[in-house]
Amino acid sequence: MSFLPQLIFLIILIATGFFLIRRVRVLRRNILLGKPEARNDQPGKRWKAMLLVAFGQQKMFKRFIPAFLHFFVYVGFLVINLEVLEFVVDGVIGGHRLFAPFLGGAYVVAMNIFEFLAVTVLLSCVVFLVRRNVVKVPRLAQPDLKGWPAMDANIILVIEIVLMIAILTMNAADQILASRGVGNYITVDSLFFSGLVRPVFEQMSSGFLVFLERAAWWFHIVGILAFAIYVTYSKHLHIFLAFPNTWYTRLKPKGQMENMPAVTNEVNMMLGIPSEAPTDAPMEIARFGAKDINDLSWINIMNAFSCTECGRCTAECPANITGKKLSPRKIMMDVRDRAEEVGKSLDVGGKGLEDGKSLLGDYITKEELNACTSCNACVEACPVNIDPLAIILEMRRYVAMEESGTPAQWNAMFQNMETSFSPWKFSPQDRFNWAEKVKEEDIK
Repeated sequence: MSFLPQLIFLIILIATGFFLIRRVRVLRRNILLGKPEARNDQPGKRWKAMLLVAFGQQKMFKRFIPAFLHFFVYVGFLVINLEVLEFVVDGVIGGHRLFAPFLGGAYVVAMNIFEFLAVTVLLSCVVFLVRRNVVKVPRLAQPDLKGWPAMDANIILVIEIVLMIAILTMNAADQILASRGVGNYITVDSLFFSGLVRPVFEQMSSGFLVFLERAAWWFHIVGILAFAIYVTYSKHLHIFLAFPNTWYTRLKPKGQMENMPAVTNEVNMMLGIPSEAPTDAPMEIARFGAKDINDLSWINIMNAFSCTECGRCTAECPANITGKKLSPRKIMMDVRDRAEEVGKSLDVGGKGLEDGKSLLGDYITKEELNACTSCNACVEACPVNIDPLAIILEMRRYVAMEESGTPAQWNAMFQNMETSFSPWKFSPQDRFNWAEKVKEEDIK
């Protein structure tokens, strides 16, 4: 092999690394547009969450069929990429199946495993395409997925199918050439799945098979590298972000809402309760709740970039089920889109957060926020522990405390809770009168 293919491969490899590093920096900047938040407590529980939910796919198996198919795609992605290591080494040194002579029979076993996973990934992706475009599973055919989100999912699935076909084509052509003693092709005995498609290529000339094998090799390795870059712009970024996202899972009970420390401190001062803060002076509050992404925490924004748009959250949302406009999936997509918009503006020296837009109003409406029942169904349903409710509550806090924009019925309830310690307007002393009536009924 001449040095030119190696040089081209090295240039592609270096270019891929350059674009990946640049994109990772952009993603990091966009995520860190949010406020700082420390969440590294209880590392034991965090490791457990990451191992079970991200590595173990624990929450996926609430829906067995898609979980079963996704499992093969997930394992295939992890294991087949081990073969890419050989591709990279072969491409750099200009060799062919460098590991085969050293691993012997183990290499044959490994290749058969790779091919089995390639076939399962191919079949799973075909089923996923059918579910999205033919069967039209309801959670995958809602309005918030129209346009680019739907196209993005289909592009990824088609790319994965073609890459798997390239592996089988390359191996089949490779083994025919090895059996003919052409060039430096190495015989690898008993490759089952590529052996099934060998008859398709048996009658082809050796020259064409060399071209086909090399084309499949280049297509696969370049496709993998291009896929790695594309993923950083796609909803499939969860392939990488699922792991840190599950590490930073909120460990508090799901029904426990977060109070603003500054407000809690001020209330405690009014009630004469000792404050945990280092000083009893009132804390300065820049803004109550969240109007734009810089009011959210960086973990909220990372949640948004980790979203795979599977729609399990929206499918379980009681507000959405009853016809309300709220879609937890759309909330996460809106946060991600706003962060990308601000980031792109900053990249070109634009106004960034001062562009006259905000997450509230331009992306997410009050109607969506008010529809939320705070039931945590979306949080429980998410396969990677994303928390849409935390964002919804922060934005509702802004509407209530900064704009006084909550519905009139809510304001009456808030006032009753402040004065009567319950949602209803009656004296606290009369709170248990209903129990007396129940006793009277029992006596009768």
